[in-house]
Amino acid sequence: MEFSANKAIYLQIAEYVCDHILLETWHVNDKLPSVRELAVQMEVNPNTVMRTYDMLQQKEIIANKRGIGFFLTADSVKNVKSYRKMIFLEEDLPLFFRNIYLLEIGLNELEQRYKQFVDQNFNQNEL
Repeated sequence: MEFSANKAIYLQIAEYVCDHILLETWHVNDKLPSVRELAVQMEVNPNTVMRTYDMLQQKEIIANKRGIGFFLTADSVKNVKSYRKMIFLEEDLPLFFRNIYLLEIGLNELEQRYKQFVDQNFNQNEL
């Protein structure tokens, strides 16, 4: 995985985990890769993955079954959406609004492009 320099690696790994949950490649009650397995896969220190898993546990997205491993919680999808929505609204949306204002992009053009994006990316029954 290629990591961006402008965001902590453990947060980027959290995004990776959340993406798998939202794309339904990992399901409720599924066992996640072990800390060591994911560290090898991501080519990072196991402590970095452990930091990711700790953060996701605090957000009730995953749970640790002592001696067995980490599993998705029953509310993992709802909690991921809540977490990602908060980040989007607080961090991404203000920059987005600034850009559409500065570039004088109208709401009609945004709506048209949004519909086109959804049609091309999500209405093909595959993600």
